[in-house]
Amino acid sequence: MIRLKNDEQINKIRKSCHLLADLFNEIIPKVKPGISTKEIDDWCIDFTRKFGGKPAWYQENFPGCACISINNQVIHGVPSKKRFIQDGDIVSLDIGINLDGYISDSTHTVMVGNVKSEVRKLVEVTRESLMAGIQACKVGNRISDISNAVYDLCCNKNGYGVVYDYCGHGVGLDVHEDPSIPNCPSRGPNPRIQAGMVLAIEPMINLGTDEVEIEEGSDWTVVTCDGSWSCHEEHTVAVFPDHTEILTDLNYNGNGVTN
Repeated sequence: MIRLKNDEQINKIRKSCHLLADLFNEIIPKVKPGISTKEIDDWCIDFTRKFGGKPAWYQENFPGCACISINNQVIHGVPSKKRFIQDGDIVSLDIGINLDGYISDSTHTVMVGNVKSEVRKLVEVTRESLMAGIQACKVGNRISDISNAVYDLCCNKNGYGVVYDYCGHGVGLDVHEDPSIPNCPSRGPNPRIQAGMVLAIEPMINLGTDEVEIEEGSDWTVVTCDGSWSCHEEHTVAVFPDHTEILTDLNYNGNGVTN
């Protein structure tokens, strides 16, 4: 069931999202060679609690405040004292905050140092595909319009593998809500987009195959089947009758994105 949010609920979700944007602005500059993923997670925990929030992933039993996925890890990388960031890595930070019961969700992939040109292009295209999906997210369109916008840019125009096993979703009152938002054409439910929807749109794009699997020895971390590198970008957006607002915009100003 899709849970449409009223203005009061969206205002509270927005507050959580703005706190998450502040966290990213604080954390991203610290992602440098020599830092362990556990150190990054500890910073996220401290920041979240300092401002009265709770790590949202704890209610999903994930062992961290942040999913920190590196290179061929697609999503759900578990923070570790033994995994250190290296020059040339790409590091996706997938973080959510529960602020007084209202959930925010966003992901940014950080390019660390001397990243290969083909990987930089992957990151740039993934970011562009997220914005293309958001532009397609407006009242009267269908969820498939978001999916097709991402897929067309990433697969049809650039030949990347678009992950189909995992997808975006509704968010705000819980971590995962209906509807599901695939990043590729789907035969599943395809509801119309309505005012009051709050959605997490999140392309997961691979340099190689679209096939993924759980990393050996892990209960959580998803990796590409061929070892190719992967990029993940995500925003929480709220749909209004005349526009869609990116609630987790790092440069938020309350004006939203006009469709």
